[in-house]
Amino acid sequence: MDESTQPIRRARFGPFEVDFSLRQLSKRGNRIKAHEQPLQVLEMLVARPGELVTREEIRQRLWPSGTFVDFDNGLNSAVNRLREVLGDSAEAPKYVETIPRYGYRFLVPVEKLNGLAPPASGTGTEIERQKPDIASLQPPAGSMADTQATSAPRWAAIGQWSSRHKYLLGAAAIVAVVVAGALPFSGRRTHALTDRDTIVLADFANSTGDAVFDETLKQGLSIQLAQSPFLNLLSDQKINETLKLMKRSPGDRLVGDVAREVCQRTGSKVYISGSIATLGSEYVLGLKATNCQSGETLAEEQVTAPAKEKVLRAVGEAASKLRGELGESLATVQKFDVSLADATTSSLDALKAYSLGREEAAKGDWTTGITFFKRAISLDPNFAMAYVALGTCYGALGESSLAAESSRKAYDLREHVSAYERLRIEAAYSESNGDLETARRVHEILTRTYPRNPGAHNNLGVIYNALGQHDKAIAEKLEALRFGGMSYAAGVISSYLFLNNLHDARSIANEALTKAPDQREALRSFLYQLAFLENDTAAMEEEASGSVGKPEEGDLLYFEAETEAYFGRLGKARELTRRAVDWAERSGYREVAGGYGIEGALREALFGNSLRVRQLTSAPLALSNASEVQFGAALALALTGDTARTQSLADDLARRFPVDTHVRFNFLPTLRAQVALHHADPAKALEALQPAIPYGLGFTGSAAFSPDMYPAYLRGETYLSANRGGEAALEFQKILDHPGVVLNGPIGALAHLQIGRAYALQGDTAKARAAYQDFLTLWKDADADIPILRAAKAEYAKLQ
Repeated sequence: MDESTQPIRRARFGPFEVDFSLRQLSKRGNRIKAHEQPLQVLEMLVARPGELVTREEIRQRLWPSGTFVDFDNGLNSAVNRLREVLGDSAEAPKYVETIPRYGYRFLVPVEKLNGLAPPASGTGTEIERQKPDIASLQPPAGSMADTQATSAPRWAAIGQWSSRHKYLLGAAAIVAVVVAGALPFSGRRTHALTDRDTIVLADFANSTGDAVFDETLKQGLSIQLAQSPFLNLLSDQKINETLKLMKRSPGDRLVGDVAREVCQRTGSKVYISGSIATLGSEYVLGLKATNCQSGETLAEEQVTAPAKEKVLRAVGEAASKLRGELGESLATVQKFDVSLADATTSSLDALKAYSLGREEAAKGDWTTGITFFKRAISLDPNFAMAYVALGTCYGALGESSLAAESSRKAYDLREHVSAYERLRIEAAYSESNGDLETARRVHEILTRTYPRNPGAHNNLGVIYNALGQHDKAIAEKLEALRFGGMSYAAGVISSYLFLNNLHDARSIANEALTKAPDQREALRSFLYQLAFLENDTAAMEEEASGSVGKPEEGDLLYFEAETEAYFGRLGKARELTRRAVDWAERSGYREVAGGYGIEGALREALFGNSLRVRQLTSAPLALSNASEVQFGAALALALTGDTARTQSLADDLARRFPVDTHVRFNFLPTLRAQVALHHADPAKALEALQPAIPYGLGFTGSAAFSPDMYPAYLRGETYLSANRGGEAALEFQKILDHPGVVLNGPIGALAHLQIGRAYALQGDTAKARAAYQDFLTLWKDADADIPILRAAKAEYAKLQ
């Protein structure tokens, strides 16, 4: 076993060293008496430094199920005793921070001591930075894991609904849940497949006359089989792409020769067909796995259900037997095999509605998808994954509050789901809370357990983009594209843009438009952004005009507004923003409307139109209290000097989003720094911005507003105020070096002016003139009355 993944035996932090195997704590070599419960709390905290350890996790560790204790008083006492031992305090914590009502966080770095014993004098001990422990999230024995995804939601691909603004925190692709009953095997084991072979799942032949079985049984079988880490189901996206090559329509039924041809064209090994018929009062279900090259039957199962309500359980029985016949080991079948009826839903009607919702969501019709998922929930209020899918649709529409509410409801039902469903629910819940590190750990487990699952790779890529780890993100997005087809192209394009790799972004875009022309609308926002970076005005106009009357219209109006503002044409930007807000409100997307509006307010503040800002922040805040909208309003007010209102909004952000990664490490540091800068305290401003450094390139957008790289911009302004021109230039150069991150946001243009000011501070007149000329060239058609433009022209004149 790799040592970094082992439980911590010994660790060091600050002046302390602890040996958990011996239950000993010391400070600078001197033993300290510590009771068992405080040590257990400490062990959990140092295993995950910087992360939230919930009160519930601690309860399960210290007081397992069945233990009768006053939990709140017991936990408070254990934490207080730990603080006493460490010389810490709750009011000014150095080591243990309390997150009210949620749990605790360890504040200092931890070194994991991998040696079995302390080193002898004069010898070295291998020490490494402690990595977050994900062992507790691994699927337990007797449970299940991942499943095949539908078309990646546009927000989850860093927004196929809006490439910049329908953020995951709400997180990721709609997935078909995986469950099956642990049932006996048939004695025949052919070992027909390897873990590299692909399976095409064909449609059921339904001769019962009951329409409830149409599509529903295939959906249930997909859920059952996809939990297997051995079997590899071909994605719906790949199937639809192949049907188009066969001159058929996406969604055509896969039966007979059609199923076999799809199997052959995709290089798959087997197609599995199903049937259901009635025999008296019973239902007879059959499954058959056929080699699509030779036509040989590799495995076949038949089961009966005594009544309609027992059919889903029978599907699970047949699927379990078939998995063994196809070569999967008994160990993995037993580990990842939970009955669909027990874990997901026992209602055929609910599963049918869920299946129809997935079909609509796969086409990008989020509103109709919501209707079906709500119906599934009304038929089975305990259908946890229907809540997850509902939250995904809300997230795709930019309605983050409704997405978070759906995720919380799923989270409340997590005790009675399968292992995969629990992981997926916890990921969605973490995303809705903005806890990106927890979401990352869960998705990393999924991609390791199911390395050929496109949805798991795509979702992990989304998380990496959000954390600013774009190299890792593109690797995951390309895996999603490889296994899932062109429905994941939008996410790949967005990640290439983050990396400023326009060549490969254009290549993927052209391939997607050729192979999957039905993805045209989903790609439109990305194609506009790509054309902007390529300086292709005609292509930008084509995408904007093509969006009129379509779901992307609001986003394209917003992007057009950003482009006009980027070139200083503020009057046109205001009109386009107004139209975007009107469109979103008419469409019922209040949070999206708030996001569009708040970008307009922040734009005015950055350009120096302070008198308009208070009025322009009121309407968006009335529409949405999403964290990005509230942050944008607070920053706009801070730029005008309204520090009291800024502080009030910042305090509310901290209270409502205690574990949100972007709130903690981007939004609050930026607001605190801007307030400090207003009070002419650059040292305090720079100190406030320190936590934002590791997340400097992270994608932070949601609900049509993406405040990316604002900490770098503010850090540059702070250095300017401190007359540290060289350091200011470095910060503004970061923005100029990452046009794919800032795109046509206002700071992308203003960075040219600000770096000119930095060069002027250094006395480098030639570079300063060139930078000012770059800015004035960008703004050659700008509205003449913009305050920052008037100031720039006056400063440039002095350099002549």
